[in-house]
Amino acid sequence: MARPLFARGAKGHLIGRVQRALAGPGFYTGAIDGDYGAGTERAVGEYQHASGVPVTGRVDDGAWTGLMHSDIPALFERCLQLTARIEGHGFTMVAGNFDGAGITWGIIGFTLKHGEIQRIVREVFATNPGVVQRAFGDRAEELMRMMAADWPTQSEWADSISSGPRNATVVEPWRSAFARFGSEDLVQASQLARARDDYFASATRTAERIGLTTELGVALCFDVHVQNGGVKKEALEAIEAERTSETGQQDLRILVAEAVADNAAATWRGDVRTRKLAIATGAGAVHGEHLVLESWGLGEYPA
Repeated sequence: MARPLFARGAKGHLIGRVQRALAGPGFYTGAIDGDYGAGTERAVGEYQHASGVPVTGRVDDGAWTGLMHSDIPALFERCLQLTARIEGHGFTMVAGNFDGAGITWGIIGFTLKHGEIQRIVREVFATNPGVVQRAFGDRAEELMRMMAADWPTQSEWADSISSGPRNATVVEPWRSAFARFGSEDLVQASQLARARDDYFASATRTAERIGLTTELGVALCFDVHVQNGGVKKEALEAIEAERTSETGQQDLRILVAEAVADNAAATWRGDVRTRKLAIATGAGAVHGEHLVLESWGLGEYPA
């Protein structure tokens, strides 16, 4: 049977790829906005009709391989698309020093404080310095100097280019420069590599340790590593205390979601619980948006 991948309601870089593939032969004429809405659903249906297959408006594995001429997206990319949407992040997003982390930028919110932005900038500069120059122009030299500075200097610089309520916004021309930088293919490849190697790899080890074996289980662990930095020792102990040999995969995911939320900072505990339970159960409202994870290519399939 066809494996469902993406459907109305999904959003992100993979949906943008679908839209571009549909736009080539003229099935899709809307904006390439990564939003699987009515226009994308209609275009998928037209493609299916032209291909002589049942019209569902949903991208299944057959539609993906037919359109993209490639295997279905790796589990990492599907997990990333979901968490990036929940976090409100994209490759070009940049935020100011609202939380003491300096600058936050990119697909999962890489930060200056933890050295992630510096690593990507230096990696790209070493490969192709013209990419940095093209994005930052006459401020490229200042950027590279800040990438090599100590944390107090970096924090002071982050404050100097932040504005608005709680310093949440980056001022121009830095905001546009970071957006241009994030739109470069080389930079996006570097962001993906960091998200995969630094977060997804850890998430898969966590899933294995806990005994989560499905895509939803890995997606939950990935979201925990991005938002919460991993499953704390106290949460692991609570999970082990509650689980039994009869605990199924969904019940185990719910245990993980509850334990992670119980051990989150009080300010964010409600948000963490709602978000993690939506992933654990496969559906739920997060930040006012109803998510059905099957429409995001994530389900009760072996990871």
